[in-house]
Amino acid sequence: MSSASFRTGLIAIVGRPNVGKSTLLNRLVGQKISITSRKPQTTRYRITGILTHDDAQYIFVDTPGFQLQHGSALNRAMNRCVVQSLQNVDAVLLVIDALQFNGRDRQVLNLLSEHPKLLVINKIDKLADKTQLLPFIEKVSKEHHFSAIVPVSAQKNLQLKELLQAIREFLPENSPIYPADEITDCNERFIAAEQIREKVFRLLGEEVPYAVSVMIDDYIFERGLRRIQASIIVDKSGQKAIIIGAKGEKLKAIATQAREDMEKLFGGKVFLKVWVKVKKGWADDRRTLKQLGYE
Repeated sequence: MSSASFRTGLIAIVGRPNVGKSTLLNRLVGQKISITSRKPQTTRYRITGILTHDDAQYIFVDTPGFQLQHGSALNRAMNRCVVQSLQNVDAVLLVIDALQFNGRDRQVLNLLSEHPKLLVINKIDKLADKTQLLPFIEKVSKEHHFSAIVPVSAQKNLQLKELLQAIREFLPENSPIYPADEITDCNERFIAAEQIREKVFRLLGEEVPYAVSVMIDDYIFERGLRRIQASIIVDKSGQKAIIIGAKGEKLKAIATQAREDMEKLFGGKVFLKVWVKVKKGWADDRRTLKQLGYE
């Protein structure tokens, strides 16, 4: 894999919230390393996914959806994360929804640097009339000179091989940076916290607003068993009651599903204990944001 024909490079995945960036990353890597939900801006951190083929190593950087409407300290931190993630990459994937290229997409496009930009038109499986796709591609190609335009369905695994072929053209010839079997550089504490946060979003939907985060209080790995203690951080006491649920059933479901996913990812048994804590105004408190890894 160290021959001159081998290519290795960093590829940033960017776009406005809820266009399927994390689903795309997970499908490309072949493992669920970035959490997903229907809530906008589920992704809050820079997450690296690694895919190694015989002729190339793709190092994908999943980023939060660039927030152009809200100005909390949390959203400003996430926007900085996006900008920083664009440094030193070899190519950028701008992900949009099929048949939708609007002002918010243009704003994200304007923020991108001079790296090669590949437009990824996602969710083509949802198109009732596939004949609309070609005219749409012609339209967006006039908006900007994209290095490539690739329609895909991350959810249905459609045309992802074609996307990888298009990306490879922009990667420099280089030896692999990571071992061939490595899929992420995120540590287990981070993955554990993200699995819990995903279950909050998935099980509670719109019942709990965006201001929820997770902190790992203790993480011990011994004799093949991971013992994890975590806190779900909320903004109001009413949100705490919702997450706990009647007789603690909702919190129990969150912890159980998170534990099951952790065991699949980590390949071993997990003992998980989860509490809910109220920290009023945490999304605007820089000290708390630093503790949670946003700063």
